[in-house]
Parts: sequence; C-alpha cells; structure tokens
Amino acid sequence: MPRPSDNARQRRLSLPQHNPRRTREEHSHEIAQDYVEIIADLIAVTGEARVIDLARRLGVTHVTVARTIQRLQRDGLVTSLPYRSIFLTGTGRKLSEESRLRHETVVDFLKSLGVPEVVAQSDAEGIEHHVSQETLQAFVKHLRKKKRSRKDKRRPAR
Repeated sequence: MPRPSDNARQRRLSLPQHNPRRTREEHSHEIAQDYVEIIADLIAVTGEARVIDLARRLGVTHVTVARTIQRLQRDGLVTSLPYRSIFLTGTGRKLSEESRLRHETVVDFLKSLGVPEVVAQSDAEGIEHHVSQETLQAFVKHLRKKKRSRKDKRRPAR
C-alpha cells in the first residue's frame, strides 16, 4: 500500500480535531441566534412573540420552544412569564441585530454571484452560522467593490 506523501500527512495533521463539546456549544449558539432573530421578527410584525408562533415558524413543538426559551432566559437573552409574550433583553436585541446583518450579508453575497433570491435566502440560513468573521468581512469587501464598479459603469464618460 503506498504511503501518503509528506505534504498529505502534514495537511491531515494540521486539520482541527473534532471536538464534540465545541460542536454542541456552536449548535446551541446557532439555535439562540435563530430564536432571537425570529422573536425580533415576530415582535416587529405582530407586536408580540408567543411560544406557539415560534413553534409554527420553526416547525417544532411548543414544548421544545418552551425549553429553549428557558435556556435563553438563563443566558440573559429573553424575558417572559408563563402564558405571556416573549421579549428580548438588550443583549438579545443586540444578538438579533448581529444575526440579521450576518444573514443579509450572506444573502447579498450569494445574490452577487448570481444565486436566485429564494435559494440565497435558504442557503444563508445554514451558512450564516458557520462563516468566520474573516470570511464575512471578505463578503462585505466583495459587495462594496461590486457596488463601486456598478457606480463607475453608470457614470457618463467625459
């Protein structure tokens, strides 16, 4: 059996190790981002966010939502009372705004590549949680450059 080249062996050794704890923490943060984003959306559109509305939007049971809301309360992202609306704390609003901006940036980037709006919206739901800050900044830089080049093309030649 042939031995892997030194380069291949080095690449394999430099890959990050799988860390189940980190993966769970990242997934938990992902869920928190989705919840606060949807809560902010519901409050903006209907004036309130209820467990049943979140369950419908997320396609999960009200029990799942209630448990997640308890965790978000412990984390200081939301406040609520039994059988009442759910409200974002200042920290929750900040996370919601950051999540919304990330989502919009990813959607705009995908659309700039020619991805249709519906597909870009759907794909952004997964990408927005896994893209690094460096990559997100590269997306923003690309979008600014593309916007400038469009402006330059619209300017009449003198």
